[in-house]
Amino acid sequence: QVTSWLKKIYGNQPIPQYEVNARTVDILYELVECNEARDRDVSLLIEDMKQRTTEYEAEADYLQRLLTESLGLSLSSLSSEGTSHLNVLVNSAMTLETKDTSLASFFCAINDTTSELYTTESKNREMELELTNIRKKLTAALMLEKKLEEDLKKTEELLEVEKAKADSRSQNLKFLKDKSEDLKIRIKAAEEQLAATGLDQSLTHESLVSLSE
Repeated sequence: QVTSWLKKIYGNQPIPQYEVNARTVDILYELVECNEARDRDVSLLIEDMKQRTTEYEAEADYLQRLLTESLGLSLSSLSSEGTSHLNVLVNSAMTLETKDTSLASFFCAINDTTSELYTTESKNREMELELTNIRKKLTAALMLEKKLEEDLKKTEELLEVEKAKADSRSQNLKFLKDKSEDLKIRIKAAEEQLAATGLDQSLTHESLVSLSE
């Protein structure tokens, strides 16, 4: 749903890259719900306006018949000033969405419009506050993501250093082992050579070590 909404918003333009995780998806989902709610309200308002336009046209036809049949008047028989006043009356009725052009209907419509205005302003303030909170959450999420990326980079660098140290220690240990084996071989060879010359076995390295223990 979030992806479809982003494609709808950006159209043919590429969707900006963002980190897909539970937090960012929740924030985007809240934005989707807000926009869909607003779109539904706009659609309902448009449908209501269409319906009222039809009703006003019917009302205009009724008034025209009333003027013609009851008073013997028609729009063509009115003066320019009378026509102007009639247009103002009709436009006011359409703007205020009254059911007719009576004074009582105008007063009721003005009161209803004022109430709707206050309600709409209140909803707009709530939505602005909600959008502000969502922006703050998104900013915090992006900052957290950046901090985690920095920490991850530092950890990787530290691991590289430790790995290099471990490799160095491993190489040193191997060198010492090889050196020790080499010395053992040399000592053994020297002892064998000395033994061949008639050296007392009690004076060999192993005998001396055993004796010292």
